[in-house]
Amino acid sequence: MRELNISQALNEALREEMTADRGVFVIGEDIGQYGGTFNVTQGLLDQFGPRRILSTGVSENAIVGAAVGSALAGMRPVAEIMFCDFLLCGMDQTINFAATSTYSSGGMVNLPLVVRTTTGYHGGPVHSKHLEAWIAHVPGFKIVFPTTPYDAKGLLKSAIRENNPVMMFESRHL
Repeated sequence: MRELNISQALNEALREEMTADRGVFVIGEDIGQYGGTFNVTQGLLDQFGPRRILSTGVSENAIVGAAVGSALAGMRPVAEIMFCDFLLCGMDQTINFAATSTYSSGGMVNLPLVVRTTTGYHGGPVHSKHLEAWIAHVPGFKIVFPTTPYDAKGLLKSAIRENNPVMMFESRHL
């Protein structure tokens, strides 16, 4: 049996889902040539190109907003927010749009959106927040928190295929 760490498992899940469905794309800061802060998107730019690996500037509100708009248009975006703390910068789009779109439309709108973020880094006052419990109290999101590489790959693949918004928390300690 081969062994993968969680970052490798997530990369494999993204690669497989992007190969299977041209509507799947990843958007976030430093995900292109840099390969993501934790190497989850390593090599994806070379395989899928800049139209499906959208490396953005530092604007979490824009990242989630673009992902919400794309999901409403029928795409399946995976928005990467580097650290859980930075969700606070994108709360308007995350809480007031992503989480509420299906309910606000009376169930007429699907929002196949995944927001991935890391938690538990303990890298100082700005990279150490744990917002999982808060987000779990926001109606409209499905929350996943994998603890093994096997779970990480399976949960990300399921989240991408889900027609409602999913928030995926990834522990940096694991």
